[in-house]
Amino acid sequence: MARDVSDTTPIGSRDDLVAYLEAGCKPKDAWRIGTEHEKIPFYTADLAPVPYEGERGVRRLLEGMQGLLGWEPIMEDDHPIGLYDVTGGGAISLEPGGQFELSGAPLETVHQTCCELHAHLAQVKEIARPLGIGFLALGMSPKWTREETPVMPKSRYGIMRRYMPEVGSLGLDMMFRTATVQVNLDFGSEADMVKKLRVALALQPLATALFANSPFTAGRPNGFLSMRSHIWLDTDRDRTGMLPFAFEDGMGFERYVDWALDVPMYFVKRDDTYHDVAGASFRDLLAGRLPQLPGERATMSDWANHLSTLFPEVRLKRFLEMRGSDGGPTGMLCAEPAFWVGLLYDEDCLTAAWDVVKGWSAADRQALREAAPRLGLAATIAGRSLAEIGREVLAIARTGLARRGRLNADGRDETHFLAPLDRIAGEGRTLAEDLLVRYHGPWQGSVDPVFSEYAY
Repeated sequence: MARDVSDTTPIGSRDDLVAYLEAGCKPKDAWRIGTEHEKIPFYTADLAPVPYEGERGVRRLLEGMQGLLGWEPIMEDDHPIGLYDVTGGGAISLEPGGQFELSGAPLETVHQTCCELHAHLAQVKEIARPLGIGFLALGMSPKWTREETPVMPKSRYGIMRRYMPEVGSLGLDMMFRTATVQVNLDFGSEADMVKKLRVALALQPLATALFANSPFTAGRPNGFLSMRSHIWLDTDRDRTGMLPFAFEDGMGFERYVDWALDVPMYFVKRDDTYHDVAGASFRDLLAGRLPQLPGERATMSDWANHLSTLFPEVRLKRFLEMRGSDGGPTGMLCAEPAFWVGLLYDEDCLTAAWDVVKGWSAADRQALREAAPRLGLAATIAGRSLAEIGREVLAIARTGLARRGRLNADGRDETHFLAPLDRIAGEGRTLAEDLLVRYHGPWQGSVDPVFSEYAY
């Protein structure tokens, strides 16, 4: 999230929180695609991580991008921590360990979001190369320890950094060493939101397997194909997971609000100050009885910011965020929106996808969630492997994209963006497994070649 929301409207009741989410409903012709991806900067000369300050640091990278793009800087104290395109709606932000994130503008087609991605990578390379900086196209930094990883100067991350060890053993790894690709998609009504949320949650482990690309930690294999995904299992169980309640009768905006209200807060922002209230209840802030800020009452900014600190596999805001995939090469970054748009933006394909997953129990879904990071496409559910399910689901997604009929200037529709996933599902072998073959073969037990072979 590049910028914290600024809306001082007071919250009168729980109904206001529900209405905030409900305001995300849009007619189909207004549905858009927002793709986000994180990449890990490193110095090409010695493969070291890039700190914030310094002549060749992340700050200089941001300042160079501002000069190139003319985007508005996002400041904290005297530190630029991101950039915002006030015209198009895109943004650049920093994750806790310096991961450089593009939050794409809301666009109409996968063609457009892929063009945006390629333009961004060309722009960031123009600034980064003279600084001797490259970017890893992986789901986790493969070489550096936590202690070697830089820390970005963002107050909210300081609060999270202190709190994470209290609620899980891997939260700091999530913050400082992982990178993802996400797509944000719209819904037309509460019922449409629920159906899309259920399908997306059930199939998120499939996305984890298809995009698995983080098999190395601290210079050696870590035992997983998607260590990034595994890390989320022991980050903070209060705010992560597969949301089993979403599949129960009565699911809707109100039910999500009730869950979100019970997730402990991180902070309350007033003016430019982040007040550390980690572990406190949003219900207490609503009632004006938050111990750390007595008498202070919740605003819509507080609610929007609180929603941004929830990390389930699919997150509901005024749109749905798909959160199960590792970052990767450019073809995979374009495949992420194509996969989910094909499944969720065509009603018949959404129903077909629901038919694939509707018989799975909560226990089945959780077991698959836990198995996919280690086993990838070999993980099974209801007697079927994820490779088999992946081929079926990709066929559904292809139908959905073809039916959309969104053509580029060459007359091609959006289905060609699925090609990398077709290969992975067809062969039953992930990018992570390809990396491990190289590690044990031509790379001779070193992860260093990944900095040239899997870099932008």
